Amino acid sequence: MVSPLMQIYLPIAEVSVNAFLLLGLGGMVGVLSGMFGVGGGFLMTPLLFFIGIPPAVAVATEANQIVASSFSGVLAHLRRKTVDLKMGTVLLVGGLIGSAIGVQVFKILTAMGQVELLVTLCYVVFLGVVGALMFIESLGAIRRSRKPSPAPRPRAHHNWVHGLPFKMRFRQSQLYISAIPVLLIGASVGILAAIMGVGGGFIMVPAMIYILGMPTKVVVGTSLFQIIFVTGFTTLMHATQNYTVDAILALLLLLGGVVGAQIGARIGVRLKAEQLRILLALMVLGVCGKLAFDLVVQPSELYSLGQGVAH
Repeated sequence: MVSPLMQIYLPIAEVSVNAFLLLGLGGMVGVLSGMFGVGGGFLMTPLLFFIGIPPAVAVATEANQIVASSFSGVLAHLRRKTVDLKMGTVLLVGGLIGSAIGVQVFKILTAMGQVELLVTLCYVVFLGVVGALMFIESLGAIRRSRKPSPAPRPRAHHNWVHGLPFKMRFRQSQLYISAIPVLLIGASVGILAAIMGVGGGFIMVPAMIYILGMPTKVVVGTSLFQIIFVTGFTTLMHATQNYTVDAILALLLLLGGVVGAQIGARIGVRLKAEQLRILLALMVLGVCGKLAFDLVVQPSELYSLGQGVAH
């Protein structure tokens, strides 16, 4: 039997939840943030759905928790000089624009009463595609790393990105590429942060590696740097326009996340880049499978929408 002292009432979400459960979830997501350079919202937001937090509150509040766990992770990466601040700033400009657009879309979906279904569908599509691509590529990278011949440098080839105008030099990443794809990646992540309550690292990290050609060692820290400001801006927009940020829920997730991110950053240094990517791919596919199952399984309350009809 759970002690009443462990239960805490969340005023905006209007539910009671075990405080230690929220601290534990925050810590787990913080570890993921430090290891992979992802905000962890792709995992936390569905988990909040599962424990009874309303989707609108879960999305808006999780964006706030991502700020804390990402900030803690960035501090660890700054000490190791694995953050490209110039790249992160350009990504941030795109991210702020995308976030402003995403909050308005979220507001419309909430008014239509379709926010839960559409958010879940977005998760299934994005996580399924990204997880599968990352898993396939990571397996290939692991096979190549086992061969005795030296592996080719991933940035040696030129793709369509290198032919675009408005080029900028990013010294930390050793790149000279157009700012256009960088801005577009940032904007896409900003929209995802607002609509899905995610930091967007599960999109940004593969995009930075495979589209921009950034070295893996600076990708995680740079991703976290951009995530901090975009999710902070998203939280502010949700709080002032949609009134769906639960401060108590955010605080508990934040406390666990800050500690977890420091642990995750230390674990990440000890693992190879290919191992990190395949672990992340498996987690993404796992969450996708659970959400897809919940979409097709028969709901437990078939007549909940018709309660007001009875006399």
